[in-house]
Amino acid sequence: MDSSNLQLWDYLIIGVSLIIPIVVSLKFSRNQNSIKKFFKAGGSVPAWAVGMSILATLISSITFLAYPGEGYSSNWILLLQGMMVPLVLLFFIGFVVPLYRNVIKLSAYEYFEQRFGFLARLYSSLGFFLAHFSKMGTVFFLIALAFSKMTGFNTTEMIWIVGFVVLFITLIGGMEAVIWMDVIQGFTLIAGGIIVLIIVVLTTNGGLPAIWTTAYENGRTGFGPYKIDFVQLTFVVMVLNGIFYAIQKYGTDQTIVQRYLTARSDKKAIKASLMGVLLCVPVWALFMFVGTALFAYYKLGGGVLPPDIDPDAVFPHFIMTRLPTGVIGIVLAALLAAAISSLDSDLNCLSAIFTEDYYVRFKPASTEQQRMFVSKLVVVLAGLASVFVAMYYVKKEGEGVLGIIFTLYSIFSGGIAGMFLLGIFTKKANRQGVYIGIGASIVFTAYAVITSTPLGTGNERHLLIDLGRYNFTHHKFMLGVYSHIVLFAVGYIASLLFKSPENIDNLTYSGWLENKKNMKQY
Repeated sequence: MDSSNLQLWDYLIIGVSLIIPIVVSLKFSRNQNSIKKFFKAGGSVPAWAVGMSILATLISSITFLAYPGEGYSSNWILLLQGMMVPLVLLFFIGFVVPLYRNVIKLSAYEYFEQRFGFLARLYSSLGFFLAHFSKMGTVFFLIALAFSKMTGFNTTEMIWIVGFVVLFITLIGGMEAVIWMDVIQGFTLIAGGIIVLIIVVLTTNGGLPAIWTTAYENGRTGFGPYKIDFVQLTFVVMVLNGIFYAIQKYGTDQTIVQRYLTARSDKKAIKASLMGVLLCVPVWALFMFVGTALFAYYKLGGGVLPPDIDPDAVFPHFIMTRLPTGVIGIVLAALLAAAISSLDSDLNCLSAIFTEDYYVRFKPASTEQQRMFVSKLVVVLAGLASVFVAMYYVKKEGEGVLGIIFTLYSIFSGGIAGMFLLGIFTKKANRQGVYIGIGASIVFTAYAVITSTPLGTGNERHLLIDLGRYNFTHHKFMLGVYSHIVLFAVGYIASLLFKSPENIDNLTYSGWLENKKNMKQY
């Protein structure tokens, strides 16, 4: 890829894409004088904007680059994780949104404290921290990978440049600016994906029919293999992984739960959630198919790729070598928008969790000014930490970033979805039982990681602990399933040894149903 392909119009478009978020942030910066405004936008954002913000948060540069990379190198099996989200969400969103809006102030993990005690809150919030640091590092890496090809800078330098820009934007506008920036950036991202797909289809020999035929004949379509096998990456592995991902993401993830709190009413929050999620699946599918189309494009003689090019770099290569002037700028602006819309949200939510779950808890007498200072300090520190995570990805370029991030999610999920299900759907689950379940989940996850993750390089690769036939041999994505099941099962059984909790009806699904029934009677 050659930065000389960029012309004045491309630079102007990219420049405008950076100026717009800054202007939007400055517009809302004057009102960021309280925790409620900085983290919840005063609870006054319209439902459609919240929905677009959820969409933009979920379709980061991971979607923009890693999904095409996966579509290029494999079939659509990793898309199954996202496809499970609407199925799960339609089942429980109607009572989860009102529950959170009624029982928490800011942190999603306040629910776990009310249900199971402070340790449950700390454990779940720590899982969020670890998972989102790894995700943010991925986003920084992917956008730096693309923009390094444009500027001639190396990937590490671009990570620092992009990190500085995102930090500056995130600090000044609060959640209100984050949401309205997400609205603009969400439309930009979708437009960029559609433009590229149209160009690929129109410039491929034989058009869409040839793309489909070539992809099908080379194993780039479908969601298989479909056999019942938990050792290999199969359909059933990704379906199970996707179900628990959806439960954790929309039931316990701060970036989503915090959006519930910004809407004007329960009904509007539910509407926003459904809008955001139902739009996500087509967008994920769009970018996965871009990768499929690129495979057919190069297979049918559309161009020559550099030898040994990483699949995640194919899309950036196509952008820089095959798109016309002006269109390159639009697509790269969309890529930048994708990264910003995800990173600003993650940084704001990480700050919210630290401030609410830790700082305010241990310094309840702190002033609003002190809390705002700590909140912005955490934005800076979290941003810098994620930059260092991105440096790790620089050394792991050849492994497929989408696979890495799914694996890290599986490890850091820590059974939290299982704890959420215990809290919502059982009345017998109690503090002591859940703590035992957490311990069992940690032990299981540690066992699975250390007996399945090779260390070293080449012929010197070895397991940290080798237990022979007792090693964890199932696919790494199944960690994101088993850890939740272990916590749920052990936590429930252990809870039977202790007294059932009292006064928890407002925290359970059965209590919600009873309240709903009583309201209808009156």
